[in-house]
This record gives sequence, C-alpha cells and structure tokens, in this order.
Amino acid sequence: MAFIKIKRTTRLEKRYSRKMGNISVKVTYIKKALLGIFPYKTLHKYRETYNGSVKDCEECVISA
Repeated sequence: MAFIKIKRTTRLEKRYSRKMGNISVKVTYIKKALLGIFPYKTLHKYRETYNGSVKDCEECVISA
C-alpha cells in the first residue's frame, strides 16, 4: 500500500490577465496526498485557455 499518492483535481477559477482582463478558466492542480486523502503539497498547476491550449499559472493572478 502506498502512503503517498498523486492526485489531480480541476476546478473553475476567476483569474486576471493583462491581455484579456477577467477570465474564468479551468485550473488543474497536481498535489501529493498522504494516504490518498490529505493533500499537503502542490507540485504543479496549469490552466486551459479558451481555445484548448495549456498554460502555466504563473502569468496570471487570482482576481480578488
């Protein structure tokens, strides 16, 4: 039995980009989870654009 598992979750978030303004995008998080239940570290996060390409989340910020 593995104690550490990798989980991938996707959720809809509102973000802000200089070029497009406020946008709603699907953000996918890849996290390490202890016993498959308790997530404790985010390894990577990326987002899908409106045309289907994948980008890193470093260039946009979460709008508050």
